[in-house]
Amino acid sequence: MTGTVESIHIARESGEPVESVESVEAVSGAGLRGDRYFDESGTFSDGLPRGITLIEAEALEAAERDHDFTLDPGEHRRNVTTRGVALNHLVDAEFRVGDAVCRGVELCEPCSYLESLTKEGAVSSLVHRGGLRAEIVETGTLAVGDGVTSV
Repeated sequence: MTGTVESIHIARESGEPVESVESVEAVSGAGLRGDRYFDESGTFSDGLPRGITLIEAEALEAAERDHDFTLDPGEHRRNVTTRGVALNHLVDAEFRVGDAVCRGVELCEPCSYLESLTKEGAVSSLVHRGGLRAEIVETGTLAVGDGVTSV
């Protein structure tokens, strides 16, 4: 498995617009430095580390092709957009993103909250292609252009 990081987005506060960054520190047990979940202030904070969320560029392209549904970069609210890696296959697997090592926890299915922040059709167009929620196992930096590889 070899993919690449196409973009990185963080939101400093819950519900706030995301911002594009060229690189970010992924901290084991805490998340992405500067992101809302790093300080446990995200909408779905429940005392558990949220780590990192990833989505495939190919999934976004399929949503556009199959449902005529488009989102602006980062509007999907996932932290990392990848290309060339089947994220759904990484549940329970360890993988490297840049210098950080992650473990896939669960699929990141779209929800009504995402749709409320974006537009109608987000849930139906991203079912089973909404990305992956992962924990950060080893702290490291990831940047646009970095690889996504098996450990």
